[in-house]
Amino acid sequence: MSFELSVVMLCYGSGSRIHTFADKVAGLLDSSVPSWEMVLVGNYFEHSKDDTPRIVKEIASKRKNVKAVTLPKEGMMGWDARTGMDAASGKFICLIDGDEQMPPEDIIRVYKKIKDEKLDFVKTYRIKRHDSFVRRANSLIYNMIFALLFPGINVRDANSKPKIFTREAYRKMALVSDDWFIDAEMIIRARKLRLKVGEVATEFFKNRYRKSYVKIDAVFEFIKNLILARMREFLK
Repeated sequence: MSFELSVVMLCYGSGSRIHTFADKVAGLLDSSVPSWEMVLVGNYFEHSKDDTPRIVKEIASKRKNVKAVTLPKEGMMGWDARTGMDAASGKFICLIDGDEQMPPEDIIRVYKKIKDEKLDFVKTYRIKRHDSFVRRANSLIYNMIFALLFPGINVRDANSKPKIFTREAYRKMALVSDDWFIDAEMIIRARKLRLKVGEVATEFFKNRYRKSYVKIDAVFEFIKNLILARMREFLK
C-alpha cells in the first residue's frame, strides 16, 4: 500500500517512552494527513538489554499503518535512518528523532510547506534551544564551518529535524552515511542536485530522560567529514 506521508521515527534507546511520542504523532497525522504510515526504527546492538525493539514491534502489531524496523545494528544514526527511509512507502518521507526534543507538530508544518510551495526538501532550524551548552556550542561551530565550506547552501542548522523530502528527492540523494553526518550529507546532496529547499523555525527541548549521544569530540568528527566531503566535490 502506498501512503501520502511516511514518518520515520528514530527510536534507538527510547524504550517504553516511545509509546507517548508515537501516540502524539499518530493523533496529529490522523487529523492532518489524508493517508500516512509511521516507521518506528528500533535497531539494536546484539547482546544489548535495550527493550526498544520489542516495544516498537508491539506498537506496530496494534496499528495497521505502523511498521517496525528492528535489525542488528551495522552502523549508527545514519544507518538507522537509511534502513527506516528505505522501508517507507510514502509520497513524502519525513525523518524525526523519537526523543521528544522536537515538537511533533513540526511534522505537520514541514509537510504543509513542502506541499503548498511544491518543494523537494524542507527542514527545521532551531531558534530557541533548551539543551546543554556543549550541544549548542557544537552546533554553532559546526554550522559556521558548514557555511564556509559549502557557500550557497542557504540553510541554517544542518542537524535539525524533522526533515521531509519527496520520494524522488530521497532516491536522487543516494545517501550513504552510517553516522551523524547523514544530516549534512542530505543538505550537500540537495545542493549538488539543485533541489528546491525550504525551512521552518522551531524550538528544541531538553532531553529529560538521558544524556545526549553527541559528545564534545563529535564536532571534530563532523568537521573532518565536512572537509572530506568538500574535497570530494573538487576531485569530481
